[in-house]
Amino acid sequence: MFYKYRTKSNELIVLELLNRRMSLTNKVKQHYYSQKKGYEGEVMFDSFTKKLHCECLILNDLLFEIKNTTFQIDSLIITAAMIYFYEVKNFEGDYYYDSDKLFKKPELEVINPLHQLSRSESLLRQLFLNIGYNLPINAFIVFINPIFTLYQAPLDKPIIFPTQVKQHMTTLNKIPSKLTEKHKRMADHLLSLHITDSPYKQIPKYDYRQLRKGITCAKCHSFSVTLESRKLVCHECKNEELVADAVIRSVNEFRILFPNERITTNIIHEWCQIIPSQKRIRRIISSNFNKVGDHRWSYYE
Repeated sequence: MFYKYRTKSNELIVLELLNRRMSLTNKVKQHYYSQKKGYEGEVMFDSFTKKLHCECLILNDLLFEIKNTTFQIDSLIITAAMIYFYEVKNFEGDYYYDSDKLFKKPELEVINPLHQLSRSESLLRQLFLNIGYNLPINAFIVFINPIFTLYQAPLDKPIIFPTQVKQHMTTLNKIPSKLTEKHKRMADHLLSLHITDSPYKQIPKYDYRQLRKGITCAKCHSFSVTLESRKLVCHECKNEELVADAVIRSVNEFRILFPNERITTNIIHEWCQIIPSQKRIRRIISSNFNKVGDHRWSYYE
């Protein structure tokens, strides 16, 4: 069972919103696409782990610090006698392995995830020792993308290829596992040590004036939406959304991008842009958010 679900990081959410509303530099855009692709690969892996029916606790997206060193775990599965630790890679295309190095064809060297796995596994063992648990750890690199190929793949490395993921889960299901309260306490202890705010966030500087105003389509994120009575209609994908739902969504996006700014009728009216009536904006946000203060100094939380 999922004991900690996977969610998009705040960094990825902010980058997605900024990508829609401003021109990102090539460097930032490349980082955004890398984060997005990594998350999509992890979600693909979750589609397999959620089908496990053996007794286990699945913890996703963990970030720990030990001895002033932080390390991340994509997925951790606690069974009765073993901890399974997975580093998920959504690599795509043709790669080859040579002299303990990984290359993308024709000859672009990339960071070898096996080195990253070894480092994280070592730190995880130290963490378990510190908190008083000594279950053995089995760590794997999972190449999840179905159109990934690795030539000259070493046979003695803890690698799970796309065609092997399903069989790996079948093997886990066959392992006898009876969890106890000790396993739950272990999972709770790990969650208490999880760092929620990553020190590695790479979000570019931005301000309100830089960002394109308007409501985007809830489905395709296009700005090609028009107001038609109680609905917003997208001219790109034909998606329809109630105006109230679109305004609430836009308020939440504004709060993510500007967490220190107050939510007022004026700012949301300007942010949404395509809703001509301020009264309509006020009615929607007053029905869905808590009002603080009165008259011209009022805002919403």
